[in-house]
Amino acid sequence: MDDSDPLMPRARPPAPTPQRPLVGVTVLVVEDSRFASEAMRLLCLRSGARIRRADSLCSARRHLQVYRPCAVIVDPGLPDGSGLDLLRDLTRAAPRIPVLLATSGDPLTEAAAIAAGADGFLAKPVASLALFQEAILSRLPPDRRPAGPRQVPMDMIEPDPIAYVDDLAHAVEVLGEATDPKKMDYAVQFLSGVALSARDEALAEAVRNLGRSRATGAPFAEDAARMAGLLQARLMTRKAI
Repeated sequence: MDDSDPLMPRARPPAPTPQRPLVGVTVLVVEDSRFASEAMRLLCLRSGARIRRADSLCSARRHLQVYRPCAVIVDPGLPDGSGLDLLRDLTRAAPRIPVLLATSGDPLTEAAAIAAGADGFLAKPVASLALFQEAILSRLPPDRRPAGPRQVPMDMIEPDPIAYVDDLAHAVEVLGEATDPKKMDYAVQFLSGVALSARDEALAEAVRNLGRSRATGAPFAEDAARMAGLLQARLMTRKAI
């Protein structure tokens, strides 16, 4: 029998439950970090949500031409532009996507994201299942939320360390191509978010030092080479482990 027969009754989509409150919700994560994306994947999986990922503005816009998610989570620092521009466009679109969130390791980004139209802000590292679910559920229409009382989950997720290694390798490539200030500033922003997401304080401090050097407008080729060497050493250590 043809399942597409219009006379056949359609099965109702699964309803959200207290244990999986985001069943039926599709989340588009616009994030260039593999490690941060893996965290989002686990949060969606534990919550019952479907996830799609875009690692750039261009990729996100291609996704949005094909389907309309229930929620979009955007990192403002992307390789081909600012995620704030995407938030502004989505805020003006009709019909508006129900939930627009920004995520970053830079707390100063929150005000800019809200001004661009974001409904809320998720500070990296995003590890709390309760905070993730509440950020989306509180902004969904009432008929998309689970009925009845819901126990707040205390779980914290831990992304696969292999995704962190992938990010470090990508950062080495970016630094090798950082021949102009814009590319170098993107490399600093990317590494800062990766270090925060992975709670790698030693790397975060090295990135802060690099950022301060960039802020002076001084030549950055030597700094870029030094950072690339540090990342290569970390990659070799992790591969040996």
